[in-house]
Amino acid sequence: MKTSPTTYLRQVKQEVSKITWPSRKEATSLTIVVMIMCLIFAVYFFVADYISAGIIKIILGIGA
Repeated sequence: MKTSPTTYLRQVKQEVSKITWPSRKEATSLTIVVMIMCLIFAVYFFVADYISAGIIKIILGIGA
């Protein structure tokens, strides 16, 4: 079933009016949470890489 362009645009306008945007406080707090989680994951992967590289060096007998 096809809809006319005007019907489509009317439906889009109705759907856009249903959107609730976060407040400035919510957006700020969520941004801080995302940054903290990124930092935690970066540290975790750095440590995991460092440890696995050391284990591989020991297994292969590379380095000191």
